[in-house]
Amino acid sequence: MQQQFDVLIVGGGVVGSAVARELTRYKLQIGVLEKNPDVCNETSGRNSGVVHGGFAYDTGSLKARLCVEGNQEFDHVAEELDVPFRRTGKLLVGSTDEDMKNLEKTMLQGKRNGVRGLSLIDRKRLHELVPAVQGEFALFSSNSGIVDPFRYTIALAENAALNGASFFFGHEVTAIRRNTDQTYTVTTTEGIFRTRWIVNCAGLGCGSISNMLGITGYRIVGSKGDYIILDKKTGSLLPMPVYPVPSNTYMGVHVTPTVDGNVIVGPNAENVTNFTYYGVPQKSIDFLAQSASELWPCIHRADYIRNYSGILPKWVDKNGVIQDFKIEVRDDVAPQAMNLIGIESPGLTAALPIARTVVSLMAERTDLKPNSKFQPRRKGLERFALQSEKRKQDLVALDPDYGDVICRCEEVTKADILQAIHNPLGVHTLTGIKYRTRSMMGRCQGGYCQMRVAELIEQELGIPPEELLYERKSSRIFTGKVRG
Repeated sequence: MQQQFDVLIVGGGVVGSAVARELTRYKLQIGVLEKNPDVCNETSGRNSGVVHGGFAYDTGSLKARLCVEGNQEFDHVAEELDVPFRRTGKLLVGSTDEDMKNLEKTMLQGKRNGVRGLSLIDRKRLHELVPAVQGEFALFSSNSGIVDPFRYTIALAENAALNGASFFFGHEVTAIRRNTDQTYTVTTTEGIFRTRWIVNCAGLGCGSISNMLGITGYRIVGSKGDYIILDKKTGSLLPMPVYPVPSNTYMGVHVTPTVDGNVIVGPNAENVTNFTYYGVPQKSIDFLAQSASELWPCIHRADYIRNYSGILPKWVDKNGVIQDFKIEVRDDVAPQAMNLIGIESPGLTAALPIARTVVSLMAERTDLKPNSKFQPRRKGLERFALQSEKRKQDLVALDPDYGDVICRCEEVTKADILQAIHNPLGVHTLTGIKYRTRSMMGRCQGGYCQMRVAELIEQELGIPPEELLYERKSSRIFTGKVRG
């Protein structure tokens, strides 16, 4: 039997989750089809976690306008969704006359884009802000910041789910057919759906979904960036993101603090055609460390705790020139289909403005009735490690599981893990618990706690060991029982 919806969203990344959340403000049956076992398994969770100011994008572009809008509302959004966000500021550091000319152009472009809090600062002020940085001057963007991209995407999705949206994980779209009554039949690897509207938020798969809709001709290339994560002991040396002077198409290898105290080094940029390979070669690690050390000489091999990579979906023209975001409804080809193409950086910052653009275009074509029961607020997990000593004592008194520390590096308790296992989205992969609690994200990267987390998932949900996934569909970590 086909499941029927008013709106089906293809893709559960930050934009798809934001669209789902904004559409639940209206009386609609909403479904989200995500091919992975969780939200933000691809581009949305594999980036620097920077909330951009909006000065780096062409004046008049959607990237510029929606980024500025997203940046300016982020304090309110983060408070509403209970996600960690810090408006740290950001530096673009230079040393040469050519660097200064480029920064002056960037600052002028930023002002034209409506970016607030931009200033050119000298060496003295630069080293007051970040003493360890190497450079003679900088463009300071006081309104830029950092956010946890995992928890932000999860918060958007959970808020959407709590307001009535249905998430279908492991449902990869394989075909889309427009019916004579102007509805769509969507075939997935796990079932068939019927919908009045369809929204393409497929990220790296946006070109394939667009083709299925009959909207052809978009060329999507992958830009792969590799990263190094440094131990938390380096965090105090970097109070804000530090970038080199950017080129026209690439922001350069930079260093970024995280909201949890680590430092991220990267990315580099390499065009790729394989959108599923996330390996990081040693030569990339060496290049990142060498390049970033010229800007911030605090990078030491002993502080590496992990590496990762992400791939951005860039829409390019026939000459390979990167294009703006595309948010469209092609009434002549695919009526009642919203097509989002090339949503790369600053998609994290601009996710909610992008979602409101989708809603606006939909409202021009159909009657949207407000949902009076919509609840914009969402409460995240009360992480034990972040509480005061008094609150910790009270929590342990209320629930002894708070006294059982599962992850020593990040002080994650059994109670934290159990709350994450029973999350509103029903996600039960190891990384699903990792991104919700920060277990397995410390210095030992799960060496102590991963097997205990796995055991708790198995016990709580009755999942056989051989069916437990690390992150993706093919990432089974056991072939059978491994404990005596």
